[in-house]
Amino acid sequence: MTGTARGSVETSTEAELDPQPTFESLDPRTGEVVGRYPVRDAGEVSEVVAAARKAQQWWSDLGFSGRKQRLDAWRKLLLRRLDELAGVICAETGKPLDDARLELVLVVDHLHWAAASAEKVLRRRKVPSGFLMANHAATVEYLPFGVIGVIGPWNYPAFTPMGSIAYALAAGNTVVFKPSELTPGVGEWLAKSLDEVVPEQPVLSVVTGFGPTGAALCESGVDKVAFTGSTETGKRVMATCARTLTPVLVECGGKDALIVDADADLGAAADAAVWGAMSNAGQTCIGVERVYVVDSVADRFLDLVTERAAKLRPGGEPNANFGPITMPSQVDVIRDHVDGALERGARALVGGGHSVRPPFVEPVVLTDVPPDAAAATEETFGPTIVVERVRSADEGVERANDSRYGLGGTVFSRARGTELARRLRAGMVAVNSVIAFAAVPALPFGGVGDSGFGRIHGEDGLREFTRAQAVTRLKYRIPLNPMTFGRSSRTVRRLVRLLRLFRGR
Repeated sequence: MTGTARGSVETSTEAELDPQPTFESLDPRTGEVVGRYPVRDAGEVSEVVAAARKAQQWWSDLGFSGRKQRLDAWRKLLLRRLDELAGVICAETGKPLDDARLELVLVVDHLHWAAASAEKVLRRRKVPSGFLMANHAATVEYLPFGVIGVIGPWNYPAFTPMGSIAYALAAGNTVVFKPSELTPGVGEWLAKSLDEVVPEQPVLSVVTGFGPTGAALCESGVDKVAFTGSTETGKRVMATCARTLTPVLVECGGKDALIVDADADLGAAADAAVWGAMSNAGQTCIGVERVYVVDSVADRFLDLVTERAAKLRPGGEPNANFGPITMPSQVDVIRDHVDGALERGARALVGGGHSVRPPFVEPVVLTDVPPDAAAATEETFGPTIVVERVRSADEGVERANDSRYGLGGTVFSRARGTELARRLRAGMVAVNSVIAFAAVPALPFGGVGDSGFGRIHGEDGLREFTRAQAVTRLKYRIPLNPMTFGRSSRTVRRLVRLLRLFRGR
């Protein structure tokens, strides 16, 4: 999700001395200023994109092995300085240090996979020529688009955009990255660190600012835009890109469901539900927001969830279970969802309206929530969870699919896990675990419906940042050539007879 920055554009006398408008990045735990960054306008964005376009040919000409060498060097640099970048993430999001480290563990693993797999996935390969074109050689390869614009979120300010950046770079593109206005320092750090191992050309550039900067990136002539954020912002990005037929990849929000079957390991399911709902203060697009548990085991499951959730505490200190709500305006959304559900008869098993204490929100577990309440239908993006009883896992699937979102999902079942997973309308599903698919670099990541379309990660993610090019090459001439005005009157009739002989059986 994206939203309004905590800092405002600098308009003081200091700004008048420096004509470049700036904005502040703040630590959400304390309100302390941790950095100041320029607000890039449309002209500046266009200049950055033009430089990236000049760099792209050089980057592409390095070939797969040359790019892999540079990206491997970047990966090693990230590992050496992991705690440094983790500190920037903590300062701008407020999340605990170990959560930032975990995010970067995923970044490094995905970067390794993308660099190592690009040649195998994208290189030119032969394909069958078929009956009519047997005298032709046929090949397909995946060529880079050119310059990719990436618009990133604040909740996982390194891992999520790197799902586009790493794969786009491995495919031979250059990237212009517009980080969230809440986490500009993370974007700047990533770009500067890559500059250290690729000093020759600006293969990864950053433009900081607010919504107009992102809009300028969409209108700058980039060859594709990869966006992660809210559904409504995603629609605006698509509308802007439609004016120039710029292709887009859109990964938006979710209202992910977890289904607990009667034969599930209830302890593991409860642990997954609480972690999936409340890690990163619930600010996870693939986090668990809804649980449908079979009635025969619901009492025990609710007891386990309540016990685990009640022990968790938010805070800014190192031993806190999770940090603050990074975007201040989201606090009101969380409060409205919780209060609205309680006013309509829901029960709070843990927490309640009093749990919202900006910038922190304590765990909230709700049940008996009306199915049309916002807490059950809209993305809450906080450390809350809605648990509902169902007669069977099949009803749980139906309830889970009754949503405009379709990002991720989770199933806990010993006997029917894979079967139930295949029936979920979701881009990714974890069986007897939670969010595991995000940590598998070879798996595609993306959603359906209001959760967006297109895929990052895996082979699909590499191809997402390329254009397929098909080529045929004549090997030898044959007597029956239908593709000429000089063909005989019998050519097509003979081809039809041959087709009936070989394809009519």
